[in-house]
Amino acid sequence: MLRVTEIKLPLDHDPAALAAAIAGRLHLSPEQLGGHEVVRRGYDARRRSAITLVYTVDVAVPDEAGVLARVQDDKHVGQAPDMGYRLVARAPAHLAQRPVVIGAGPCGLLAALTLAQMGFRPIMLERGKVVRERTKDTWALWRRGVLTPESNVQFGEGGAGTFSDGKLYSGIKDPLHLGRRVLSEFVAAGAPPEIMYVSKPHIGTFRLVTVVESLRQQIEALGGTYRFESRADDIEIAEGADGSRQVTAVVLANGERLATNHVVLAVGHSARDTFPMLEARGVAMVAKPFSLGFRIEHPQALIDSCRFGAHAGNPILGAADYKIVHHAQNGRSVYSFCMCPGGQVVAATSEPGLVVTNGMSQYSRAELNANAGIVVGITPEDYPGGPLAGIAFQRHWEAQAFTAGGGDYRAPVQLVGDFLAGRASTKLGSVVPSYKPGVLPTDLSTCLPDYAIAAIREAIPAFDRQIRGFSMADAVLTGVETRTSSPLRISRAGDFQSVNTQGLYPAGEGAGFAGGILSAGVDGIRVAEAVALAMTAPAGAKLDS
Repeated sequence: MLRVTEIKLPLDHDPAALAAAIAGRLHLSPEQLGGHEVVRRGYDARRRSAITLVYTVDVAVPDEAGVLARVQDDKHVGQAPDMGYRLVARAPAHLAQRPVVIGAGPCGLLAALTLAQMGFRPIMLERGKVVRERTKDTWALWRRGVLTPESNVQFGEGGAGTFSDGKLYSGIKDPLHLGRRVLSEFVAAGAPPEIMYVSKPHIGTFRLVTVVESLRQQIEALGGTYRFESRADDIEIAEGADGSRQVTAVVLANGERLATNHVVLAVGHSARDTFPMLEARGVAMVAKPFSLGFRIEHPQALIDSCRFGAHAGNPILGAADYKIVHHAQNGRSVYSFCMCPGGQVVAATSEPGLVVTNGMSQYSRAELNANAGIVVGITPEDYPGGPLAGIAFQRHWEAQAFTAGGGDYRAPVQLVGDFLAGRASTKLGSVVPSYKPGVLPTDLSTCLPDYAIAAIREAIPAFDRQIRGFSMADAVLTGVETRTSSPLRISRAGDFQSVNTQGLYPAGEGAGFAGGILSAGVDGIRVAEAVALAMTAPAGAKLDS
């Protein structure tokens, strides 16, 4: 197969035009092509009046060497890479122990699935409930203001990504094409086939529920075991005379002990009770940067018009998104985070007495508002005190938002016009906030550090120069967005194990090694491979990445 990139066609091109364009690039007739597969389809909207679709395709031709010789000056034609996935190991016939995966988010799911496919029969521990029961608990917070601390947007089967836009793209380096493997597993589990080739694939919450359930069925069919409502409260570590440390067991909240020498720790960024336990056990971790800010809502029609002009509403383009950044005069970077076209702002707390927001979209992206986090970069210098200080920092501002919202899980909101003018909002305008269980107009300046407020006030008018109407007076800011990523990193070595605790494999967002569904899934695969190689290696062998 040959790969041809940067094939540009009009937005409304004829179906036969792609094959003709491929043939033209290869100096062949369409009849000489042996078939082609679209690997990626994006769009170029820099000229709103002439938006083009941009294709990458893999194509079969009868004489690859001859074709490559004829087009050797075309840098956009070359040999197609091998994107197939191959399991790195097979479990021995008799396993002395089974690996344990803690956390059923995207990282844990792909780790458990990969281990199960290799025959290792993983045990999956999830503190929350099965995804449909978890959905009922989540709606109870959204509809009635009733929080279930162990079953919510953060905890339960599917992880935090289940109640999000379901974005399946990432900027990570992926030379082994593991991201494609994640997508293919999702499609096999019921996700829309187009996620394999559209440039910004997403699933949406309702479809993610079905995907998560199907992945569970596959893992169980391959010998894996799920344990829901089974919080891991402790990890036993044996210390050798030479200073070595080895995981020996996981202890559950009910006191049950699961003996194992291999633990995949994929707990997510909101497992705020797990991190102190790890620190008490001496597991190496460090503070890391993260971001906090607000959610901003505009009419989706405004974003569509700004991005697509007369092509707004085109079904191929869908609801428009954006990605923007501003470097403020006080040295802070302000940027859009987790932009959700045609979606809603959701309550995302997992602890009583706190307000946390996130964004969510369904597959259709058909809601009236666009929303995104407008967040400010935070560094460990902003919250000195060690690796757990970032959690305390987040909690402080989440508590401030809870108070500002009235103390009943409503969120504090402020119109952009009032925010920029430095006055409290007393009523809403034309943009109706989507956050449930409700909002309270107020002054958001108490909900973030002064430097963050100043940076966002400077950034919004700057963003308006890129997206006309971004600073519209009736746009709504909702507080607060704090859980953009984990505030700490659990240090690991080249073999994916903790730098000071053998058998412990920190993974995914909570451990500080991913940011989103796709990158978390990729990390889960890599960690599962490391576990499999360790469990099948000869005694005393040293494994490298």
